Amino acid sequence: MTDQTKPAQAAMNASERLEDYFHGEAERQSVTRTMFNEAASGYDRAEALTALGSGRWYRREVLRREGLQPGMRVLDVAAGTGLVTEAALALAGPEGQVTALDPSPGMLSELRRKLRCETIEAYAESIPLPDAQVDFLSMGYALRHVGDIHRAFGEYLRVLKPGGRACIMEISRPGNRLGRMALKFHIGVLVPLLARLSGRHADVKRLWAYYGDTIEAAIDPAQVMDALRRAGFDNVRCRVTLGIFREYTGTRP
Repeated sequence: MTDQTKPAQAAMNASERLEDYFHGEAERQSVTRTMFNEAASGYDRAEALTALGSGRWYRREVLRREGLQPGMRVLDVAAGTGLVTEAALALAGPEGQVTALDPSPGMLSELRRKLRCETIEAYAESIPLPDAQVDFLSMGYALRHVGDIHRAFGEYLRVLKPGGRACIMEISRPGNRLGRMALKFHIGVLVPLLARLSGRHADVKRLWAYYGDTIEAAIDPAQVMDALRRAGFDNVRCRVTLGIFREYTGTRP
């Protein structure tokens, strides 16, 4: 069964909380695109508060550890304002080439304001690149927003060169109820409040509340790894840091 004929598999389980935002895939794309556009100018500040200042170092370390090397051609999927893209550019160096892909024009506008690289406005499920184009594919904390992981992972495999590697960073639910409550409060309440007090908040409150709800509704890590294997990836692994930060990796045969 090809990825085009497999039943669609969203990266989130059905949830009453998500029904507060949208009903159905078409409305999800429209609503989330608007949220990301509206939050774009304040996104980096809110992310820095969320990661407590460690995000830049961690993203670069993950990409380096998972094999991004100088001279590589890289595709950063769901690049947003370019937080992972920036790390990829530093590691790929002047001989490399990094392309940032995202469906939000507002986020890509912020990215282009900071970084010089090729950008593509598109979704992970439909990447407008020929086959076997990139050495390394990254995705930072956006898998939860994918409407069909079978199609997305099929596209990841298609655009990677043989031997190319995919690295998907994501946040998963803490293992206990207290941890989940603490994470949800930090992301959904504390960060938007601090961002507002900083005077550079844009409209991040709704997006960050949505983030908390998507983490709670996300599919299990085992399902992500199974979908990568079904797409055709080899050497599928998942590394966990601090109990919640995951790095899913796989190699195109």
